[in-house]
Amino acid sequence: MNIPENLKFSEDHEWVLLQGNQAKVGITDYAQDALGDIVFVSLPKLGESYPAGSTLGEVESTKSVSDIYAPLGGKIVEVNTNLDSQPELLNSDPYGQGWICVIEVESDELPGQLLDPSAYRSLTEG
Repeated sequence: MNIPENLKFSEDHEWVLLQGNQAKVGITDYAQDALGDIVFVSLPKLGESYPAGSTLGEVESTKSVSDIYAPLGGKIVEVNTNLDSQPELLNSDPYGQGWICVIEVESDELPGQLLDPSAYRSLTEG
């Protein structure tokens, strides 16, 4: 299982790449593997604000439908519209072209609630 060292992770299997006050978000390799072949992605609404832990959208696979949760609270400033026509990017490139959205993080949000790669590895192997 691929767990990049430059990312943070939520216990709900979302990854976060922090860049200043923006957080690029996607689902982890572990999550995409558990879901199986992804056939549809419901993206969050551009310009909407979501509190941490709220549902951003859904991922539908051949096995099930799973919610995507906001790992940090903030406003959606970018969504990956390529997933509308190519949802399988979540399977083939979850940490690259399969990103889901970019959140402009609220100033009072603490990324400390996120897991580092070592803690996420322990979570998925436990």
